[in-house]
Amino acid sequence: MGPHPAVAAIRLAVRRVLHDIATGQAAEHGSTGHTTGHGAVAVAHRTGGPGTAQRHRGPAPATAPLVLVACSGGADSMALASALAFEAPRLGLRAGGVTVDHGLQPGSALRADEVALRLRELGLAPVESVAVTVGRDGGPEAAARDARYAALDAAAERHGAAAVLLGHTRDDQAETVLLGLARGSGIRSLSGMAAVSGADGRYRRPFLQLDRQTARKACLVQSLPVWDDPHNTDPAYTRSRLRHEGLPALEKALGKGVVEALARTAQLSRDDADALDAWAGQAETSVRDAEGVLECAKLYALPPAVRRRVLRRAAIEAGAPAGSLFARHIEEMDRLITGWRGQGAINLPGKVVAQRQGGRLVIRQG
Repeated sequence: MGPHPAVAAIRLAVRRVLHDIATGQAAEHGSTGHTTGHGAVAVAHRTGGPGTAQRHRGPAPATAPLVLVACSGGADSMALASALAFEAPRLGLRAGGVTVDHGLQPGSALRADEVALRLRELGLAPVESVAVTVGRDGGPEAAARDARYAALDAAAERHGAAAVLLGHTRDDQAETVLLGLARGSGIRSLSGMAAVSGADGRYRRPFLQLDRQTARKACLVQSLPVWDDPHNTDPAYTRSRLRHEGLPALEKALGKGVVEALARTAQLSRDDADALDAWAGQAETSVRDAEGVLECAKLYALPPAVRRRVLRRAAIEAGAPAGSLFARHIEEMDRLITGWRGQGAINLPGKVVAQRQGGRLVIRQG
């Protein structure tokens, strides 16, 4: 008798991602057979799904690529950790874990230690609990996210990890799409979270096609203890209000299937945004003069979606922080092209200034 359907679903999702990681590592190190050196892994040539990869018995060698799981102790990340612990050795990979203590609640350090202990009990190694200081920039949720990713990046570098798995589910994706829609930030915000992101594809999200209840059910049938973060039900946080009030109201008004539809919207939007980004990258060189300065007439001739992407890329290249560059900044720059009335320079984040001068758009540090 096989595992419970929920357990089988999460293991399959993780197996597919781990196979991609193992295959990528083997290709990077020039290996398609047995381990040949540090970081290489044995992977059979595929003729079908990820289950056709060569299966290993026992723990992976110390030289095998390491995959970390970011685990808060909640149902999503505990289900992910258990699936990683089960699947990684079978694909010749090492599995470890990181839990981040944000220090935002009483007893958070003790709770992080408990999560680290649970990860070790699953057989993960290395396992690390990292304490961070959460700033205030961008609001509490954004500041906590920035601190968490900085800690995960540092842990991945410290341990030489090939990838870090994140437990975001289809429900999280739907919430992210709605938050992007509310901000009016354009199609890139509607594309939600990518299955692969970060430097060199460090972050992987195996559960974006699985709902939250599947992960919780997998923990229940495996008797995995989970911790429900009280922040997830605190109405002071935007995502919490959306989760417990906004999405249920939408489902009541529109019927079931809203979450699945939003997740599909994310993928379709991402495909479109990727295509437009590629177009903008190709167009950028054609709208610059011999000195590399943007020419307003050539910018004007571009479709608005492409032109705005060129402007955004130019502003970031000049030193504007991508995370602080909002749609209103791009619109103000765009008006220098499409609604020129002799207006003055525009101040952008990072002390960057955009100014129209003699038919050219100059973007530089002020």
